[in-house]
Amino acid sequence: MIYLDNAATTYPKPNSVYDAVLDCMKNYCANPGRAGHRLAMRAAREIYDARENLAKLFNIDNPMNIVFTSNATDSLNLAIKGSVTKGDHIITTSMEHNSVIRPIKALEKNGVENTIVNCDKDGFLDYKDLENAIKANTKLIVTTHASNVCGTLVDIAKVSEIAKKHNILYLVDASQTAGVYDIDVKKINVDMLAAPGHKCLFGPQGTGILYIREGLNIDILKEGGTGSKSEDLFQPDLVPDKYESGTNNTSGIAGLNAGVKFIFEEGIENIREHEEKLCEYMLNRLEEVPNIVIYGTKNVKEKAAVIALNIGSMDSGEVTFLLDSEYDIATRSGIHCSPLAHKTLGTLEQGVVRFSLGYFNTKEDIDKTIEALKEIAINN
Repeated sequence: MIYLDNAATTYPKPNSVYDAVLDCMKNYCANPGRAGHRLAMRAAREIYDARENLAKLFNIDNPMNIVFTSNATDSLNLAIKGSVTKGDHIITTSMEHNSVIRPIKALEKNGVENTIVNCDKDGFLDYKDLENAIKANTKLIVTTHASNVCGTLVDIAKVSEIAKKHNILYLVDASQTAGVYDIDVKKINVDMLAAPGHKCLFGPQGTGILYIREGLNIDILKEGGTGSKSEDLFQPDLVPDKYESGTNNTSGIAGLNAGVKFIFEEGIENIREHEEKLCEYMLNRLEEVPNIVIYGTKNVKEKAAVIALNIGSMDSGEVTFLLDSEYDIATRSGIHCSPLAHKTLGTLEQGVVRFSLGYFNTKEDIDKTIEALKEIAINN
């Protein structure tokens, strides 16, 4: 199969990731931080090693400021709901995933206001519009780093500058960029960064991270066993323990750790360059396909390696079905859990066929995909 659905989950993974998960499951998958025996200690060391490597990747001084979660949705819910209270105001954009929009809209019943800043037809954010949306009670700004629908990038350094100017917290959803783009949390000065483990970080599903800036205290969403201060009836205030109630996904984190090590070995610049070149190659070749409509910018320096398209008025789901059943090519069609982004792009009714490229894709994959699209366009 030609797999072009990496924006949902990166596949395949490096072999080292599979090996790390299996090694943990078979040899030391005890409960980390809950006992003093050697298996539990080894599990705890693996988790801390993963924190250290993630801290290195994002230039985080203290690895304990990284909280392990189940996925980016888990991270975003914790960050958003833990940062605001009744009477506060949140600003976000029309290009966000439902993992941002739904928690924000859910908070309306708790008296938390929100403003959704509209982006242009290519998904670009007007930073003046963002700043103009700030109110006296604005507590938090949340933006994606790259659209999961069409790949359009947000200048998170510029947004952070605006947030700091007005003493507002800034949360970045790096679901489509963490592991491909350089994200230096100190240089950019973001307060929180959410990312899944199973996308560009090459980890397994069921893993995610939330970086919380040193000294920033956000409310917890759950209480329970942490392995620390167990004599206390109240949740400990230790970071990251206070946010990690329950047993960690040790084997998943071991796989995530291997994924981050793979990024170091390959070089994040090389990964990004490969994806950019492949994206540019596909965009150029798509011009050969009759009735093709491409959404978002075609400048690969302004987008992640995500291409959204339609063939004339064909149903996007039908195109995806034909690619899968007739050509063994995996893509994703529809609304991609981002209805406001599709409304912005003008594709809410038709949806789009999304091609999301990854580090293991090749020009041969693209060539075969272009030929398939040509046949579908001609025959339909």
